[in-house]
Amino acid sequence: MTSITPRQALLLSLAAALSTIAMKTGAWWLTGSIGYLSDALESVVNLAGAGFALWMVSYAQRPADEDHQYGHGKAEYFSAAFEGGLIFIAALIILLTAGERLLNPQPIGALGLGTLLSVGASLINFLVARVLLQVGRAHRSVALEADARHLMADVWTTAGVVCGVGLAGATGWSWLDPVVAGAVALNILREGWELMRRSIDGLMDRALSEAEVAAIERTLAEAAPPGCFHSKLTTRAAGALHFAHIELCVPGDWTVAEAHAVADALERVVLERTGTRLATHLEPIPPTILQGGEGHPDRASAARP
Repeated sequence: MTSITPRQALLLSLAAALSTIAMKTGAWWLTGSIGYLSDALESVVNLAGAGFALWMVSYAQRPADEDHQYGHGKAEYFSAAFEGGLIFIAALIILLTAGERLLNPQPIGALGLGTLLSVGASLINFLVARVLLQVGRAHRSVALEADARHLMADVWTTAGVVCGVGLAGATGWSWLDPVVAGAVALNILREGWELMRRSIDGLMDRALSEAEVAAIERTLAEAAPPGCFHSKLTTRAAGALHFAHIELCVPGDWTVAEAHAVADALERVVLERTGTRLATHLEPIPPTILQGGEGHPDRASAARP
């Protein structure tokens, strides 16, 4: 699955959104159900969200330039925020439509074929969501993970709609249809808020997870030559790009060239093993600390990663 690129995964999401819009719209047209209409509107949001995510992922992959010297990775967070905003608009439309139908109930028709179309669309969303989630995690793409989680929310939404509409059709209680649609709207509002929260969190330079920080610490401990140690590890994520900074402490009588060689080696190893771009600030170790420890470090080890 990791052979699929983020761009290819999002193109798949676009194709799935177009298919599910057609199928869910057909379900609404056959049944007249507001629940199925709400489900179709959420698929429209999926289409817009996948399209914007494709744009942002492509933009985020641009190399650093004079105006964006740390790259364009944060562009992916705008995708999650945009999709969250669309969800709020769709939820408002659903609530207004459900309120009108609750005041003026109407019977549901052609339930069997409409339900079959809706379930088929949900199966497509489930399969595409699994692909997006795996590719998103493999490439550390916030936009893909947000799109995957939205599709999975859509799957659960459809399950609720099918149950609610089926119950309304079986009992003749037409008021159940708009009530289910209202519940769908509240559910996707929650999903929209979660996407907005994650995008804001990312734009605020959130630190890497505990597991990722532990992997960096472990790599530094294994790769650092005797006599050197680090302190003040700080991290941040910018979309798929991960950054870290340390103070690298080396013996004070080392030459600049020796210390620079160790710093370069550590930065290279951390990038290879963890995918994190490490920056180092060199600090001399006071002679008093060296005398109280293991003694003078092995200078020959300075060039060893």
